[in-house]
Amino acid sequence: MKKARPDSNPSGSIGLQREQAEPIIQRSFLNAVQLERDLVPDFAEYPFSVPAIRHLDRLEFHPAVTFFIGENGSGKSTLIEALAVKLGYNPEGGGRNFQFASRETHSSLPEFLRLERGVGHFTDGFFLRAESFYNLASQIDDLGVEYGYGKKSLHAQSHGEAFLSLLLNRLEGDGVYLFDEPEAALSPQRQLSVLTLLHRLVYHQSQLIIATHSPILLAYPNARIYQFTASGIVEVKYTETEHYQVTKDFLNRHERMLEILLTAEEEDLRTKERS
Repeated sequence: MKKARPDSNPSGSIGLQREQAEPIIQRSFLNAVQLERDLVPDFAEYPFSVPAIRHLDRLEFHPAVTFFIGENGSGKSTLIEALAVKLGYNPEGGGRNFQFASRETHSSLPEFLRLERGVGHFTDGFFLRAESFYNLASQIDDLGVEYGYGKKSLHAQSHGEAFLSLLLNRLEGDGVYLFDEPEAALSPQRQLSVLTLLHRLVYHQSQLIIATHSPILLAYPNARIYQFTASGIVEVKYTETEHYQVTKDFLNRHERMLEILLTAEEEDLRTKERS
């Protein structure tokens, strides 16, 4: 049975009212994040110069799953990393007990963020980012805790297998989990497996914030999707995302799309040869 559930939408915050099924999860660990704009020293300096961050005021989270989408450089990874640091997670990945750093590259953004906490205290948490997964796997081996991640070193598995092994064996539920482009190492079939994992974690009272380019992961029902754009952050529906529309259009007309793309490229190459 579906019923209308009005999401809170105070002045200056981002969040749409929507029709959705009764959520499995009934409360949020994190209600929102707010940029303390009055404290920002210079909006012309990175990371505040990134348009999505420059226009950020208050961003509400879904109690279950929130997605960040946008082009490379749009700020979604910058914000999710800052959230991880703010929660006490290691910026290169891991939970609160991971303190390794191959290079200090995270921004000063966490210093200017304020988290609005929800009801209750989460007992688990983890930050998984694709670009530094190798370093995370090495740290896990160095700590001698590989048996807590599927009884096999992550380095002894393929990239995709190691990703999935960590997700399946480390995340316990009742937690706040941040993923930065988890699909990077996963085949489409494995991405479908991650969809079921997301649902399991939500069932076990977890909250997830995920930066992704995957139209498969974005299909998770009732999630909140935020598009990071040059004019700020806006909430969009799944079928309105470029990820969905481009993928659907290509699969439905792949022969025609290839003809258009490759013919134009060939003409450009011939022009350059003549010049």
